Amino acid sequence: MIDYTATYTDFYQLTMAQAYFLRGRKNESAVFDYFFRKLPFGGGYAIFAGLEILLDVLEKMKFREDELTFLKHQGFNSDFINYLRGFRFRGKVSAIREGDVIFPASPVLKVEAGIIEAQIIETVLLNILNFQSLIATKASRMRLAAGNRKLIDFGLRRAPGPGGYYSSRAAVIGGFDATSNVKAGLDFNIPVSGTMAHSFIESYENELTAFRDYAEIHPDNCVLLADTYNTLKSGILNAIITGKEMKERGEKLMGIRLDSGDLAYLARESRILLDRAGLNDVKIAVSNQLDEYVIKSLLEQNAPIDIFGVGTSLVTGSPDASFDGVYKLAMSDEKPRIKLSETISKITLPFKKQVYRIKESDESWIGADAIALEDENEILKIYHPFETGKSMIIEKYQKEALLEPVMEDGVRRNGRRSVEEIAGYCKARLDQLPREYKRFNNPHIYKIGISEGLKSDRDKLINEKRADK
Repeated sequence: MIDYTATYTDFYQLTMAQAYFLRGRKNESAVFDYFFRKLPFGGGYAIFAGLEILLDVLEKMKFREDELTFLKHQGFNSDFINYLRGFRFRGKVSAIREGDVIFPASPVLKVEAGIIEAQIIETVLLNILNFQSLIATKASRMRLAAGNRKLIDFGLRRAPGPGGYYSSRAAVIGGFDATSNVKAGLDFNIPVSGTMAHSFIESYENELTAFRDYAEIHPDNCVLLADTYNTLKSGILNAIITGKEMKERGEKLMGIRLDSGDLAYLARESRILLDRAGLNDVKIAVSNQLDEYVIKSLLEQNAPIDIFGVGTSLVTGSPDASFDGVYKLAMSDEKPRIKLSETISKITLPFKKQVYRIKESDESWIGADAIALEDENEILKIYHPFETGKSMIIEKYQKEALLEPVMEDGVRRNGRRSVEEIAGYCKARLDQLPREYKRFNNPHIYKIGISEGLKSDRDKLINEKRADK
């Protein structure tokens, strides 16, 4: 596990913090929003993940003495170093619930804290939330493709270093059933699963002996890798022999795994041979460069596959590899702040805000969220954040507030939610999202609008800032 101390940050966070400190601004308040600009994988939604880990980090964050010595050698001011000695995050965090479905431009998390505290935590916040949200989103797409088949995370060996630890957590939030990652299984109470490697079989003089030994050692959870030499002429035949011997002992062969070749063809032929041998309940697992599109294709070919083991594309978030999450200042010193840009989509939303999911009276989602001023009580109409002329009347709909306080004075407000609980919530929320937003190709665009009050105040601030140039 990574030791998330306060030096898990970018150098410029500390140089800015020192400037705030030496100019007497250390007690100045700030509000930052975390949101993202672009949906990954060309999809129609994303999954919010990593919040519980972030809260753990914020509660414990501080500078160690050896770290302060290091910073002193980097030329930081001694008074500032002394200030950092007592550094703790004592701010407030509000967030959408982990596991929820999220969309571009809409605040997912809000930090209210002293400006130095809020600045120093930016990097670790983005590091945790962006990575886990990316992986959870990828995992959810594979779950949509796989239906009720079992999904197992096989990605630790291909993951970006320690990221593999948290990718296993995020994968389960997104819908995976288990992981091969023993450490993640232990720490996050995730079911662990695994079979055997080709090397195990190669280490024996023949394949059948390898299968027999493995079955005797693991009679309750035996899955045999069938493609080391020749899947249909050797592997599946030796697996059948082993399965029949186990059956005679009152045991059961759980499954076979295919890791190469034409998986649809080999799965169909293996199923035929297993069924002819009376091993109808033996499961077929496949692995080897799977992603949501390969899984979808295999099932469209009616491949009789029960279990998918996914590695590289899951833990690397392929092909996107990163989540476009950003952390932008909305207020400081009790005043609204805005970033202007020639790229209109990069103009930020100032002020403290709340986000509402718009619903029908039967709780079904209409496909729109509203961003409003935090104290705005009546929201009758929303406007496209960046394209003038686009608006929508929402007066008749119900509105569910999404941003909830999760941390006060640097201490989490509620008990820690388990990965299982978050995954269940994710499934429930994704089930509520209409299917047209879950298409892999040309998904429907979910509407994000700003309230009349926020639009009016933002436009006024834009005009003021442009007049000051």
